[in-house]
Amino acid sequence: MDQKLREEDVARLLANPTVETRVEIADKIAGQHEALSEVQRKLAEDIFRLMVKDAEVRVRQALSRQLKENHLVPHDLALSLARDVDAVALPMLEFSDVLTDEDLVEIVKSQSTDKQVAVARRAHVSAHVADALVETHNEAVVATLVSNEGAELTEATLQRVVDEFGASDAVGRPLVERSGLPVTVAERLMAQVSENLRVALMARDDLSPETVTSLMLQAREMAVLGLADTNTDVAKLVDHLYRNGRLTPSIILRAVCMGDMTFFETAMAKLARIKLENARTLIHDAGKRGFDALFDKAGLPKAFFRAMRAAIDVIYEMEYDGGPNDRERFSRRMIERILTQYGDLGVEFENDDLEYLLAKMNQLPATILAE
Repeated sequence: MDQKLREEDVARLLANPTVETRVEIADKIAGQHEALSEVQRKLAEDIFRLMVKDAEVRVRQALSRQLKENHLVPHDLALSLARDVDAVALPMLEFSDVLTDEDLVEIVKSQSTDKQVAVARRAHVSAHVADALVETHNEAVVATLVSNEGAELTEATLQRVVDEFGASDAVGRPLVERSGLPVTVAERLMAQVSENLRVALMARDDLSPETVTSLMLQAREMAVLGLADTNTDVAKLVDHLYRNGRLTPSIILRAVCMGDMTFFETAMAKLARIKLENARTLIHDAGKRGFDALFDKAGLPKAFFRAMRAAIDVIYEMEYDGGPNDRERFSRRMIERILTQYGDLGVEFENDDLEYLLAKMNQLPATILAE
């Protein structure tokens, strides 16, 4: 078609109104729209306004396909196409920057699942639109949203997603893999997943409830400490665990046995309700009385005192050397020292597995602290 749009073009459209002609003209004019002069563009938009009312879906599809990434499309035309049937609307909803957040939220709240999914796939989804998508309570929509790195998902929104869809593999898997996932959300997701797994395991006849609970606690705590290994805000993680009742003596001892002093110090400060700097001073007090006072203030079970004291001593004696199985060797030395400490008190453990030790420590009487 001639690049110059004239009245004759409109006349041709009216004189030969077959579906094929209308589709052809819609496709060509829309494809040229951005390159037209202001006068030509005005004429083209008048034609578009006729075509968005065309009864033939293929005509409107041609417009939508050509105009989806055109930033010069008048807002009313873009919105009309976005509100159309799915075959017409989806390209506009996924790609058009002309649509406002208000347009998108209105469509998300009132239109089909396919339209909601198209919005969730946009290169950029604002926090406002993301909230509206989560409020659809539709698994396919939310799964698409959390898979989209261009979606702005606030911590509060992610928490709602975990609460509702934490058991969903379709949502949980992309959520776990999402970059920049807040540590509080990651930990809560782990807890949700492990709780669902616990329920499934409880249904088995070959595992006792105690075994299932122990396995789930072990897996969850190991996963949480894995989070602390990354570039994580440990203080935020510890605070989250504390507020949700998951800052347990076992996870604190597990951390120090793995050589994670940052987590250990932060956790002790949180439980004792003192500043981190003060907790560090008490933990590393050369006279060792500082840690005694901190331990009492933290309110931890007395049976854990010897283990934590031994762990701190080992940390002063050895550091990671960067060799193969560094952490495993460090942890093994730590457990050996803990066994020696309790052996000196006449407490015998049947094996030196850390999980076994953690379980048994909770059963030890407070009198083991007596010299």
